[in-house]
Amino acid sequence: MEERDFFDEKQEPRSHTLTCPFCGKADEYQLNWLVRRKKRQLNGRADERDRARFAKAQSYMVLRDDMAACKNIRCRKRFELSGIKTMAFLD
Repeated sequence: MEERDFFDEKQEPRSHTLTCPFCGKADEYQLNWLVRRKKRQLNGRADERDRARFAKAQSYMVLRDDMAACKNIRCRKRFELSGIKTMAFLD
């Protein structure tokens, strides 16, 4: 089995406060995350190795965006997202 079989995938937008490095204005930005939530149970075709991997698996989310455009009308420059983790585990 592949790791993809252990999770349900869904894209979710989440808001973060970011500061533009060019103009210095802080604002709320919607960033797209790929959320992988662990399934409740495995299907019937799993062997012992797959069950052990499934027991260790955790729900997590991965950041899909790597750039954002400044919302300041005078600036509008694109900047790289720094200071945000690209992967986070969910509880």
